[in-house]
Amino acid sequence: MLPLLKGISSMATRQVLAQLCAAYEAAGGQRVEIESVGGIEAAKRVASSEPFDLVLLGSDAIDKLIAAGHLIAGSRVDWVTSPISVAIQSGAPRVDISSSNSLKDSLLKATNIGYSTGPSGVYLAQLFEKLGLAEAMKAKTIIPPSGVAVGSLLARGEVQIGFQQRSELINMEGIEMLGNLPDEIAYITTFSVGVPLTAQAVSRNAATQFIEFLNSPQAGPIKLSQGMNPITMQAN
Repeated sequence: MLPLLKGISSMATRQVLAQLCAAYEAAGGQRVEIESVGGIEAAKRVASSEPFDLVLLGSDAIDKLIAAGHLIAGSRVDWVTSPISVAIQSGAPRVDISSSNSLKDSLLKATNIGYSTGPSGVYLAQLFEKLGLAEAMKAKTIIPPSGVAVGSLLARGEVQIGFQQRSELINMEGIEMLGNLPDEIAYITTFSVGVPLTAQAVSRNAATQFIEFLNSPQAGPIKLSQGMNPITMQAN
């Protein structure tokens, strides 16, 4: 009997992983259960030695877990990339995000904005500093708790402009996608998978097979349907 694989991921990849796990099992692979939580919480649980067979987070988080001795050195494999996108509440007046200057003007005019605690939020905080907006945005930025989608704040009208991974905004009701950040300030997050040191040998072998599937031709269309981009399989 094939072993059940258990993994943990951030919310950004929740939908795409649900579809990929189902496709893998349908193709004859073993059952894979991925729990999706806020990225910060996921990293803390892995660091506390909670047993998992797979860990799927942003590449920076995976690298930190490897450096701290929680994941097997050399087990990191990049499997998908995702751009940061911008959205508003459905029916709200559209805002101009066609260039960095127009986005800056829109942000200054906005009543409030929202972004997450994940890789996109870290980048946006740095971007606002670079654009000279750090002080102006401080008072009007709403950051939801880890694991809570920015899109849900938009849908309820609690924020005027929201930023998050495209995959977390693309299929959410009550919001309108405006597009990705302008090219000159765009940011692409790489999501990676690693294998914990605590994983048993049989689980490590099974995990390797699933990781290969993540970067297989069959997985490509599923990733694209969720607003993410396939990448060539690369171990780090």
